[in-house]
Amino acid sequence: MGIGKQAKILTEKQLRTALAYVSEHHRYPLRDRVMLLLSFKAGLRAKEIALATWGMVLDSDGAVSDILELRNIASKGKGGGRVVPLNTELRAALVELHADRRPAPRDRICHSERGNGMAPGAVADWFHDLYRALGFGGASSHSGRRTFVTRAAKAVISAGGSLRDVQQLVGHASLATTQKYIEGDTEAKRKLVNLI
Repeated sequence: MGIGKQAKILTEKQLRTALAYVSEHHRYPLRDRVMLLLSFKAGLRAKEIALATWGMVLDSDGAVSDILELRNIASKGKGGGRVVPLNTELRAALVELHADRRPAPRDRICHSERGNGMAPGAVADWFHDLYRALGFGGASSHSGRRTFVTRAAKAVISAGGSLRDVQQLVGHASLATTQKYIEGDTEAKRKLVNLI
């Protein structure tokens, strides 16, 4: 997406609505919950959601660990791989899906109906169809990622980090790219100028 037409940032309420919808109306609710949370709570792109394997989240004992080790092959470019600590809600969803599926480490996390995994385009279409069904105009498969970056940028100082940490979490080659994702907040700007 170009700078003029970025994916819409979604609210926590919209995420909860989407999670409830897939739980009640989708054929694979556990997988679909994980797909949403990989987007919103790990900041993954559609391609990364499609190509992530169980081996990237399992520890040496075969249990879901507390990190996602996204390898370059599943990411964008030669250096897009990264380690993402797992949000507790995402980790719990992965544990539940893993227990239900009993997959091999080489299997893709987001399985397809007919085969091992969904294609990146199918993941993008899945998000498009979901958001259209929910009436979330302007939302796309990149909405969760953009929401993740914006929320992370707002919270990073209180976590003792910097925008560089956000950049590394989402695998951007430059900080300038990360900054393009971040949506400003009018109320925060008002508070900020009054602190100066």
